[in-house]
Amino acid sequence: MSKKIMAIAALPIALAAGLAGASDVARRSGIVIGILSPGPLNAITDVPGVRVGHVTIERGKDVHTGVTAVLPHGGNLFREKVPAAIVVANGFGKFAGSTQIEELGEIEAPILLTNTLSVAEAMAASVEWTLAQPGNEDVRSVNAVVGETNDGMLNDIRGRHVRIADARRAIETAAAGAVAEGNVGAGTGTVAFGWKGGIGSASRRLPASLGGWTVGVLVQANYGGVLTIDGTAVGPALGRYDFQREIEERRADGSVIVVVATDAPLSDRNLRRLAARAFAGIARTGSSFSNGSGDYAVAFSTAASVRRKAGTAIPMLADLPNGAMSPAFQAAAEATEEAVLNAMLSARTTVGHHGTVEALPLDRVLPLLAKPRSR
Repeated sequence: MSKKIMAIAALPIALAAGLAGASDVARRSGIVIGILSPGPLNAITDVPGVRVGHVTIERGKDVHTGVTAVLPHGGNLFREKVPAAIVVANGFGKFAGSTQIEELGEIEAPILLTNTLSVAEAMAASVEWTLAQPGNEDVRSVNAVVGETNDGMLNDIRGRHVRIADARRAIETAAAGAVAEGNVGAGTGTVAFGWKGGIGSASRRLPASLGGWTVGVLVQANYGGVLTIDGTAVGPALGRYDFQREIEERRADGSVIVVVATDAPLSDRNLRRLAARAFAGIARTGSSFSNGSGDYAVAFSTAASVRRKAGTAIPMLADLPNGAMSPAFQAAAEATEEAVLNAMLSARTTVGHHGTVEALPLDRVLPLLAKPRSR
């Protein structure tokens, strides 16, 4: 039995169950993904400068939604744009601002996540906030960046309960430090693999010999498949997985948004390669990127040397070479996989608009991971 599985098996079930909703819950419960070490927070905010804000909106049984904001740095994003890239695994979604990211390879506004029918309000908030920043008095065009997933199972999505003020508050309250996970922000009403989904985050810090860079990930998990944890297909054992009758009735198609941040000095071309590796992590959780799923990954670099500053001379960029990218690829895949688990294991059972979605039962999951795998 491996040391990892021994740690899982030795964890008292009562203690494990009590970890749901805590930060970094997967690792704290003994589920250790991959070979690389996390940063001190095991969150996207381990990348210097990155800030995260949530606004959670819950009213009675019918309203479970919200907004999550990710800011690449604390300065004027429009005047100090960051190189960025976006990758689409399955395009059944509405990712606002994606075409300009694709064309110019940069981000000039906060990255906002919300529900499908609240993209317009989030865009308006991003535009308002950007125009209000000192130094932007002459700005006439803003590329608002907004990703979405459909939380209509638990949330009265047609009620469009997210207001512009809510989305703007998510931006304005964004901060460094620990990232709240589970039923928060844009993850408040999400469902993953038939269980309660949510917001999750994780990070990996490369050893000095591999560059010492940090890769951080935040996910909005709202998708389906055959739930797999660290290589073990737990979905069938728990009786919930895609193409099984009860899950088909739940319409398990959904979406996932992955935000990848790094302090490595990367070009937008290599950031596109990095974003693509996030989907290796999503695949490891059991997703097949179904027809009705909107699966997007956006990646950016916070390195000062690659920022695109208005009014400056043409810079000499210290861009990481292609041959140094493989460790970052590994980090992105691992952090994405773990972020999804943190989202699900931090989530709580929710009674919502069209029924109840249960939290993933950690007390049933851990024994499955402790069992020897058949070949």
